[in-house]
Amino acid sequence: MKDSRDQLSLDRLEFDNRFTRELPADPDATNRRRQVEGAAYSRVLPTPVAAPRTIAWSREVAEVLGLDEATCTSQDFAEVFGGNRVPAGADPFAMAYAGHQFGNWAGQLGDGRAIALGEVLDRDGHHQTLQLKGAGPTPYSRGADGRAVLRSSIREFLCSEAMHHLGIPTSRALSLVATGDDVVRDMLYDGNPAPEPGAVVCRVAPSFVRFGTFELPAVRGDTALLRQLVTFTITHDFPHLLAQHGSIDEAIGPWFAEVCERTCALVVDWMRVGFVHGVLNTDNMSILGLTIDYGPYGWLEDFDPHWTPNTTDAGQRRYRYGAQPQVVQWNLLRLANAIVTLTDDPDPLQRALTEFGTDYERRFDAMMAERLGWGEPQEGDEELRLDMFELLGRTETDMLIFFRGLARVPLDPDGDLDDQELLDPLADAFYRPDELTAELRTAWATWLRAWAQRVHDGDMDDDEDRRAAMDAVNPRFVLRNYLAQEAIDAAEAGDDSLVLELLDTLRRPYDEQPGRERFAARRPEWARTRVGSSMLSCSS
Repeated sequence: MKDSRDQLSLDRLEFDNRFTRELPADPDATNRRRQVEGAAYSRVLPTPVAAPRTIAWSREVAEVLGLDEATCTSQDFAEVFGGNRVPAGADPFAMAYAGHQFGNWAGQLGDGRAIALGEVLDRDGHHQTLQLKGAGPTPYSRGADGRAVLRSSIREFLCSEAMHHLGIPTSRALSLVATGDDVVRDMLYDGNPAPEPGAVVCRVAPSFVRFGTFELPAVRGDTALLRQLVTFTITHDFPHLLAQHGSIDEAIGPWFAEVCERTCALVVDWMRVGFVHGVLNTDNMSILGLTIDYGPYGWLEDFDPHWTPNTTDAGQRRYRYGAQPQVVQWNLLRLANAIVTLTDDPDPLQRALTEFGTDYERRFDAMMAERLGWGEPQEGDEELRLDMFELLGRTETDMLIFFRGLARVPLDPDGDLDDQELLDPLADAFYRPDELTAELRTAWATWLRAWAQRVHDGDMDDDEDRRAAMDAVNPRFVLRNYLAQEAIDAAEAGDDSLVLELLDTLRRPYDEQPGRERFAARRPEWARTRVGSSMLSCSS
């Protein structure tokens, strides 16, 4: 029997459902797959599951929402966030949107397996949308079942929280709930579907509006709906622009410019930590500049700008690590094309797109100077960086371990150290030490001496201060692909402990955390080609 006090605590969530209150709803209340015209969303209820069980929950997100431990460990918490009970005040819906996928127009997409319970006011009075991913079919599910499997749900839950603690804008994850139901998936799209355990993640963000939200009405010529969506977004998510410019029409240009700025800052952060989104379609781009929709993402372990984690993208490599800035700018162009009909002056949109490239270069230069312990960017930095990238590519080198170790390389102002003494702090970064020929060792030592001179030129000679500054932007711990797979393997075997240990480790990604060194280690050989540890498909 459920404890009525548990129900009461979740029913006390203060819902203020602006999205469903202020924007037009799909008039068809049936939950059948279809094209939805003239509406921002469809009301739909989650489909109940057999035996919801909470595997993990984020104490930080719970605290923001005003939920205590007793509530988060109750069975009713699993029932609500597994989709079996709708709390008082909720108004569940699936959002309509479209998108360009892999560079091609895909038409109507929408929330095919995500159902928002609604918007709640957090402890600071801010709106947070609670969205259940894997909660069952919606009118936008096309031919799918609306469910998610445990493996992808673990990846999304852990990575959402890991990115937040890295200081990168992201949707959050409140909970990971096992459903007790199997879900059939063809993981490799090779004609071998198999049942897997199902799960639901409760995703949390101020808004899940994305670039594709505006593309759908724009392509259909539904200017009235497009204007409603833009007005709603600027009014509620960018109110400072409305206050500054006085009207929605005057705010559209500055709004798009701010979207460009936020998105630029986001992709620079991705590049800093080696995150590869894997599926940067316009329907996966947040209007708030958040990282959303953690599908086949990956972390750049050995430095390879051409690596993509997405098997669907293996041939084209459109979404490879090194192409992310260009892809993001292309996606912003698609957004500009969607909203241009609302303004008589397209020049501000064009300027913002043009300035994206300049802004990216400026932000990237500053970020790399921080990572390298150089202080402020200076002339000549790019040449030194390019030399470093060339050396990183000459043998398989773990990017994160390299940058973390670089902070510990002695500056050697008197030239007393030999090449090996300079290279010793970087030893753990090389996957194949036997490939470090004498010529390559000499090249690295030469570069390290030039790096040290640049540190000196930037007045960053104090070892303690410089190391602290470098460690603050070069993480020790990220959700390495093989670690996520280890957690998945254990959880599918009934052991949730590694999910919980990783969640705790990733709360302090820039700290050393003695005793947890294995979570910062290079990718093991078994993970080099294993699906889930090397590449993934778009399958849930």
